[in-house]
Amino acid sequence: MRINRFEDLEIWQEARSLCQFIFDVTSKGPFNKDYRFRDQIRASSGSIMDNVAEGYERSGNKEFIQFLSIAKGSCGETRSQCYRAMDFGYIDEESLEELIDRTTNLNRKIAGFMSYLKKSTYKGSKYHRP
Repeated sequence: MRINRFEDLEIWQEARSLCQFIFDVTSKGPFNKDYRFRDQIRASSGSIMDNVAEGYERSGNKEFIQFLSIAKGSCGETRSQCYRAMDFGYIDEESLEELIDRTTNLNRKIAGFMSYLKKSTYKGSKYHRP
């Protein structure tokens, strides 16, 4: 499959789905009233998809890898916040397990894509002249 836009990237699609799930989880019960924490976990999960998109749009592998690294960090931040949400009683163990699985798998896919880009001879569209 050819990637023509960031929306075609599986990691962006999964990050978008995770962000929506986080939004749904944080919209319920006492989590919705803890505004600072709610907004923080929503921002970190949104940062994953946004950094994948921004890196892609930079049109160069080195910059893309840098932004993927930031996305990977935001994914770890989101996973850590999920444990805190469980500790605070905002989510149940089943939700925590799903969130841990999703963030762990997404982090692994981002790392794999970064590795692929580092080994690739293609350096990005900004280096190609028409």
